[in-house]
Amino acid sequence: MFRSLRRTLGALCAAAAVLALPLTGGARAATAPQAGAAEVGAAAAGAGYWHTSGRQILDASGQSVRIAGINWFGFETANHVTHGLWARDYKSMIDQMKSLGYNTIRMPYSDDILKPGTMPDSVNHSDGKNADLRGLTSLQVLDRIVAYAGQSGLKIILDRHRPDAAGQSALWYTSAVPETTWITNLKALATRYKGNSTVVGIDLHNEPHDPACWGCGDTARDWRLAAQRAGNAVLSVNPELLILVEGVQTYNGVSGWWGGNLMGVAQYPVQLDVANRVVYSAHDYATSVAQQSWFSDPSFPANMPGIWDRYWGYIFKQNIAPVWVGEFGTTLQSTVDQRWLAALVTYLRSTSAHGNDSFHWTFWSWNPNSGDTGGILKDDWQTVDTVKDGYLASIKAPGFPGGGGGDPGDPGDPGGPGTAACAATYTVTNDWGGGFNAEVKVTNTGTTAISSWKVTWTWPGSQRVTNMWNASHTQSGATVTATNAAHNGAVAAGGSASFGFGGAPGGGGAPSVTCAAT
Repeated sequence: MFRSLRRTLGALCAAAAVLALPLTGGARAATAPQAGAAEVGAAAAGAGYWHTSGRQILDASGQSVRIAGINWFGFETANHVTHGLWARDYKSMIDQMKSLGYNTIRMPYSDDILKPGTMPDSVNHSDGKNADLRGLTSLQVLDRIVAYAGQSGLKIILDRHRPDAAGQSALWYTSAVPETTWITNLKALATRYKGNSTVVGIDLHNEPHDPACWGCGDTARDWRLAAQRAGNAVLSVNPELLILVEGVQTYNGVSGWWGGNLMGVAQYPVQLDVANRVVYSAHDYATSVAQQSWFSDPSFPANMPGIWDRYWGYIFKQNIAPVWVGEFGTTLQSTVDQRWLAALVTYLRSTSAHGNDSFHWTFWSWNPNSGDTGGILKDDWQTVDTVKDGYLASIKAPGFPGGGGGDPGDPGDPGGPGTAACAATYTVTNDWGGGFNAEVKVTNTGTTAISSWKVTWTWPGSQRVTNMWNASHTQSGATVTATNAAHNGAVAAGGSASFGFGGAPGGGGAPSVTCAAT
């Protein structure tokens, strides 16, 4: 209903964005948040496939987990591949997601990528970028992204976003892509990644909306019945996957966001042949996407928890099933939107207070080229919007064990012989004279996984760290020692982690750095 602009602008911008925009400057960029919330909980949780228990998601050993992630779109557009690869290497993108404390990637796609021979467009191979993607089909590129994400300790949720690259569809089928094709392709993806627990679930269809209904009994329109048919088909070939089911637009005459209305679950829950696999998914947005009546309520934003309770929050609060806010986002340009996001983050329950007994979420979006929300990255596809990312700090959660995308018998496998070693690179990302920003990338250069790292450097001048994120630090004179945060200390062999900081004054250049690992 509201967001065709956001979905189409990404594809239109792709070709133009090959020429990356310059870094944006200003001292505002030096106010990045600490990622302390991501340090709470058992870092080892998340191994293997997941299942549900009441309102929680549990890993293969029964430990609770929290999805705290990001949407990275593009496979659903005419590019047939995640956006931004015209500017950066896909591995550096995933490294940065991990360094910021995101633990899951929601990966939108259209059925077009399952057509034989579909090739990605706008992938940059210059200067060694994306070298291992050269000549691969779109599905093969998805394989590489899944493999590297798993190695890095990120999980993937596949999101059937559109029947084809042309645009959204109200129902799960169109004349060109019938339900039989939808289900066949869902089963093909479930089979493709069977045994690879990096892919923990499939979001069956993005944002069903009018005339889609919930519980009306019309098989041509009843999304709940369609979700049961598709979910059971997926589980027939891969019974370990989570089945993520979005809402509709209207239920019993009450309308909301596309995919955001789950009122019908109370009377008509999704029932699958395999128990403990259903996760309900809501979408929620702010005024940069569209106006809704609740934004002009005199009690706003105090009225919002009641709105969310009514549409989808009751499912969690009544212990019916886990709830995952698969999309939420805003440009943050208006005061209303800022207050909305602050209220929603509070409603989703902080990790420090509630641990993994919380709502799950993936923010829209990583991409800056989302027309009515923007992204965590700015237009250069490199610089982090630290204000927007900062709103999410309290609901970030621990990462998961890496290695899921590796081959058995790799020398870095746990228990194998090897040595712990690391190297670090220091890059000044912005310098405005009075201050600067820098990013340090830590790479595991050894043959075994490391559990912690420490980076040291000495500036030639009077520079001092003013703030640091995704690491902690001490400074003695001109010498700085930075140590990993709880969520990014574990790095698989060949993997990497990153942290950033602001400092002053500028003009110090990049000093030599040393790295120690255990």
